[in-house]
Amino acid sequence: MDPMTQSAQISSSQGFADGQNSASKESRPTDSFLSSSPVSLIQSSQVKDLIHWRDPKKSGLVFGLSMLLLLSLAAFSVISVVSYLLLALLCVTITFRIYKSVVQAVQKSSEGHPFKSLIDKDVSIPPETFRKHVDVSLTYINRALKQMSRLFLVEDLVDSLKLAVVMWLLTYVGAVFNGITILILADILLFAVPPIYEKNKTQIDQYIDVARTQINTTIAKLQEKLPGAVKRSKTE
Repeated sequence: MDPMTQSAQISSSQGFADGQNSASKESRPTDSFLSSSPVSLIQSSQVKDLIHWRDPKKSGLVFGLSMLLLLSLAAFSVISVVSYLLLALLCVTITFRIYKSVVQAVQKSSEGHPFKSLIDKDVSIPPETFRKHVDVSLTYINRALKQMSRLFLVEDLVDSLKLAVVMWLLTYVGAVFNGITILILADILLFAVPPIYEKNKTQIDQYIDVARTQINTTIAKLQEKLPGAVKRSKTE
């Protein structure tokens, strides 16, 4: 084989391998970002079991406590709710501590502090875990800042108009509901919609497909009629 041809083949194979390695390295941050996104949290098996009521007792307990907390926040201030929760926790622990001390004094036992196992437990946050969560939060913040810059500086006219329409609709939502009310409705929908969707999946998917087709058709027509609208390139 010609030495020049052989060297060319070797260099091309090395370039292909380097390209594969660089592509795999570039794909790792994206994979880690997707794996740590809120969507992956919702799709986790434990959360799925909760919102699909696999264990009615556990789902009912979580739903009841979350509703109680939100209703408390709707009726009282955040400071009052947090103070009452901490006060109730302190009442329970102090009462249990006194009870165990009395029992030990009567029985003349030396069991020690009732919460000794919990006190000896390490509750500190490891630096690696803290840095990991900070890095994930920084990724979300940078991505949000980039999207805000793109939308508010009108990089794509259609996307900016969509945001304007959403903000206009939210002004009407804000006039009717406050933040706590929206959270209460979201909590109810979170525990009510998944079981209903699971039972009527076929019919709901058909309606969703029809609605998605209508929305895409309407957006396409509006985009064609907009004067000087920035068309999205096919490479995006």
